[in-house]
Amino acid sequence: MGTLHLVRHGQASFGSDDYDQLSELGTRQSASLGQAWEAGGAVFTDAVAGSMKRHAQTAIAAIDASGLGEEDADPGLSGYDIDAGWNEYDHLAIANAHDPAAMTRDAKAFQASLNEALAAWREGKGNFTETYAQFRDRVMGAFAAATEIAAQKGRRVLVFTSGGPIAMVASHLIAGDDSAFQRLNDVIVNSSVTTLMVGATGPRVLTFNDHGHLPAADVTFR
Repeated sequence: MGTLHLVRHGQASFGSDDYDQLSELGTRQSASLGQAWEAGGAVFTDAVAGSMKRHAQTAIAAIDASGLGEEDADPGLSGYDIDAGWNEYDHLAIANAHDPAAMTRDAKAFQASLNEALAAWREGKGNFTETYAQFRDRVMGAFAAATEIAAQKGRRVLVFTSGGPIAMVASHLIAGDDSAFQRLNDVIVNSSVTTLMVGATGPRVLTFNDHGHLPAADVTFR
């Protein structure tokens, strides 16, 4: 039996010219996670990240703070593999297609507008580079690949990704399909960890959205 740990990236740079960049708080959130791993004696055998900058920056900050990336770490992590299947859907394009002024709104109003846009996207409305069905299938494909690694005895696999892929996986494991995707997606905290047990009966959710490493003032959803 092994485990799979799905890490949402730290807070990105909402409202800036480059969203795909950790904010100062996002870097701190990621480091807090790594420090918690170090304090708890966490051990990981493998690491995977999506190909977005915020995934890489979260992985680097967390692994560096944990000490797992140091040359003399035993056991340690020599780095991480990249799997773009763990990338987020293009939430900015989806939101702007629904409401061209979406990015000018505050985070709460943006989220409300995005949820409306996501509902339409899930129904197949709009013309986007990636359909909802394509997003679902690529995430579940990446999940299958990571699960194959985690199913090996003693493997503890980290995945640095975004809220959407985590919600997609969790929905399939909890509800048996993607029906809970949007409800779960709404509540995933930046730098939180969702842990899955992977054994003979397949993957099961052990914990969802764990963010106990964060002080209350550092908890963010966007």
